[in-house]
Amino acid sequence: MAKITLKGNPVNTLGEIPKTGEQVKNFELIATDLSTKTLSDFKGQQLILNIFPSVDTGTCATSVRKFNEKAASIGSTKVLCISRDLPFAQNRFCGAEGIENVIMLSDFKTGQFGKDYQLEILDGPLAGLNSRCIIVIDNTGKVVHSEQVSETVDEPDYDAALAAL
Repeated sequence: MAKITLKGNPVNTLGEIPKTGEQVKNFELIATDLSTKTLSDFKGQQLILNIFPSVDTGTCATSVRKFNEKAASIGSTKVLCISRDLPFAQNRFCGAEGIENVIMLSDFKTGQFGKDYQLEILDGPLAGLNSRCIIVIDNTGKVVHSEQVSETVDEPDYDAALAAL
């Protein structure tokens, strides 16, 4: 169980997120067009998983905007923005913000992604949502960088994630 905070108050997550060198588990997430996307859909590509509680919060929205901006210049790397938000909310946000360079994916159906990657928040007001994490995966499916942000309202280390590519 990992311990993080929300505005200074301690909360727990299910466990430890995937670490550098580990092979990531497959996932099934829902895209904004309601299609199912799996890890194998991105086979052979580098991925940045930008995981967060909800796109309707300030820090989460900022991370999507920043990765959208950076994604335009990082070549074949795909940025997957993952939350438990409904695909409709993700699509609305992207339309309103002009977000075009990242792929929004939802873990709303089962929450299995948050469980498999051990990043589901267990207690506090955000219980059941995914904690703020960055997981960078190379083109063989191995983790080359991971960060679980210790204070939920803080932004991730964008530079460290991009440097891992």
